[in-house]
Amino acid sequence: MDVRNEMELPEAEIRAHYPQALSLLNGFDHAPRLGKAVAPAAQPERSPGIPRTTRFRSTTPGLAGRSVSTARPEGTQLIDRIENVGGDDLASPAAATVARALRRALAISLAVVDEVSARSGAAELKRANLEGRLPAEKRGEFGELLAAESLAALSVFANATAFLLAEHAGPETVEGITADELLTDNPLTALQGALWELDQNLSRTAHDDKTLVATVIAYAEALSAAVQARAESTPRTGAFTGASWRVAADDFPIAGYAPATKARGKPVQLAFKKPEEVVGNAIAKHQMMRLARMLVAYDFDRRMNPFVELGGFIYTFLGDGKPGTGKTTLIQMMAGLLNDYCTVAGYPFRYANLSIDNVDSYQGKSGQNARAFINNVIDPGVIGFGTIDDIDQIAGKRGDKQSSSGQQEITAVLMEAFAGASTIVRGNATFGMFSNYAESIDDALRQRAGARFLIDGPKTQADYIDILSLLLGKRHDIPVGDHDLMKAQVIKTAVADSLEKHSQPQEAGLAKVWNEVTASTGPLDTLAEFGTYLHAISVADERFTGRAIKNITDAIKARSMDFDMPDEWFTSPEPFMHQPYEKKLEMIEALRQPITRDMIAQEINRYADSEWRYADSSDETAIEEAVRGMERMAEAQKRFRGRQ
Repeated sequence: MDVRNEMELPEAEIRAHYPQALSLLNGFDHAPRLGKAVAPAAQPERSPGIPRTTRFRSTTPGLAGRSVSTARPEGTQLIDRIENVGGDDLASPAAATVARALRRALAISLAVVDEVSARSGAAELKRANLEGRLPAEKRGEFGELLAAESLAALSVFANATAFLLAEHAGPETVEGITADELLTDNPLTALQGALWELDQNLSRTAHDDKTLVATVIAYAEALSAAVQARAESTPRTGAFTGASWRVAADDFPIAGYAPATKARGKPVQLAFKKPEEVVGNAIAKHQMMRLARMLVAYDFDRRMNPFVELGGFIYTFLGDGKPGTGKTTLIQMMAGLLNDYCTVAGYPFRYANLSIDNVDSYQGKSGQNARAFINNVIDPGVIGFGTIDDIDQIAGKRGDKQSSSGQQEITAVLMEAFAGASTIVRGNATFGMFSNYAESIDDALRQRAGARFLIDGPKTQADYIDILSLLLGKRHDIPVGDHDLMKAQVIKTAVADSLEKHSQPQEAGLAKVWNEVTASTGPLDTLAEFGTYLHAISVADERFTGRAIKNITDAIKARSMDFDMPDEWFTSPEPFMHQPYEKKLEMIEALRQPITRDMIAQEINRYADSEWRYADSSDETAIEEAVRGMERMAEAQKRFRGRQ
């Protein structure tokens, strides 16, 4: 949506509807037509001596800001429902926040209805109807316009509620939310039906502050989806869909029935790095730059990414290397790119890191922390980037007696989230696991990394000259000398050189398997010959399973998607990021490259090399630890004998 075409919804008009909005929350009578009523629940026990009456409602203007409810006891009194959640005698801060958000959302909705009514001509027909002079031939049109206004009111109310409460959302989820009472008689009746059903949902699923917020947001999202579906077959909606508004005080955009995508984005607190500030690590740098652009191809309306449909999207990846080789710099680079792209597109961006602080001594708490981290990143309303730095310390290796129960909980949550039965990859989020000791990661968790990036830092003489110059800065007069500064960091050349190395295995154990297979098959040219090579690898290393084959084929598909998307696609939103999903799909598919034999061989070797490297490192580490233990014991025995 182009913000230049938005009309500002005046704050004065919104606040003028506050009394009517508050009256709806205080109470009204409603007989359900489509939704099913819930049997009245038993009232929570109160302290002895406290009467079971509604809270005091001040009638003094400006004192409490709302009047006494005149609704009958059996009517819908949503504020009482909200404030009674949890059974306390005083309203909680969460209850007050929800009530204020609902009042604000209702007022915005009613203000938009006025705008729509004026644009569609319904305002004049309403006056004629009240005065009894509406022509018979206009009644059909009048009914259709009221239905369109009703859907506009419900859409704005639902989206504004979700938007205003988004920053208060936690990891809690609720089940069984309904949005059936979708009435289109007129906007007021429609809103009463929505509030009645929200009250019914709260009575079923809201038991404390957390489930209160979760229920209201879940209902708002369900209502928004139901309204969108109904609007597809409703006439005369152009007055609403043909205009765009913005509520400046909340930075809330209104563009037809589409949910506001900024609802859950928060500023990212991270020191960003530019790609040119990353020296070495050519393949990792290249693929993370590609992945950043893949993520912002996500379509918020369809909640799908063309790269997921076409193949090649990287949902999880593992970056491993020695300390000080640039893992943190790469994280800062990718987060910076995503932040820049999302700023251009007007998309919400969320970065989160799961750290050692999330490992808790209380049983179950570490798992909850990990689940909250996952849910925070995969929120379909944002572009998400999640990292687990030093994952070997955070996630325990199963069977390792030295890992805590909290570490084991985190391992279980990550395994299920990254490749479990309920995992859904929409293409709006990616997770990066980083480690100095990848051999210490649980084998099954490590294999859930769809891509492997060896982060080995600067390697060549040119790399070391470049990084020295970069870190020293420009506040000196020492000449560079006989060196073309940063030429070695030209990404295409560096990546091509790095990938070419993997045309042959790099690890000795894998090279032996390669030589044995190619000695009998010759150069690997057919799928049968590549399959023979894969089988030989699995015989030599039993950890090389079907999941490894899936990761390799995903990497091969990613290579076919390894093309340069035009920079203009990401410097302004119109050429690509704001295009419809089908157009994005068509644009990307036109750039896709064919899969080649070299791609297959290189990706097999890259993946298998990493597994061999982890296995060799793990064995060597275990041997070194055993030797050190024996040496310490021998020295202890020697000292002990000397004291006798």
